[in-house]
Amino acid sequence: MDTLFRSLDLIEPGDLVIYHGTITERHGLWLAVPCPCNLCDVIDAMGLTDLRFALIDPWGELSGPLHARRESITRSAASG
Repeated sequence: MDTLFRSLDLIEPGDLVIYHGTITERHGLWLAVPCPCNLCDVIDAMGLTDLRFALIDPWGELSGPLHARRESITRSAASG
C-alpha cells in the first residue's frame, strides 16, 4: 500500500524533498534535480524507469548526495 501512495507522490525536477537514504549525515531538506552523472545518463537513455536524483542544498552550503533513488526521498509539504 505504501508503494501506491509513493507512486502518486511524483517528484519533479526542482521539487523540495526530504532525503532519508543511507547517507545519514545528509538527511534533511534538498532540491531534487535529475542526476547529471554519465551512469545515470546511460540508464535514462536505455529507457529504464529507475530515475535517480542529485540533491542540491537550497542555500548553497553543502554538497548533496548524487544517485538518490526515489525510495530515498519524499516530496516535502513545502513543495505545494
